[in-house]
Amino acid sequence: MKRILQLIPLAGLLLTILPPILFFLGRISHTLQNGLMLLGAIVWFASAIFGLGSKPKPGQ
Repeated sequence: MKRILQLIPLAGLLLTILPPILFFLGRISHTLQNGLMLLGAIVWFASAIFGLGSKPKPGQ
């Protein structure tokens, strides 16, 4: 379960990085690029707390 929570922020970052590359290559429209980047930013900000991880408390 923890591994899945770590992959969600990564998916958000990929949605932020890949659309500009695809737009530059002419694969997607500007409107789709903006929408995907917005979705990626929302996913990342909403789930980054799980992906950052925390240090285990002493004694655990």
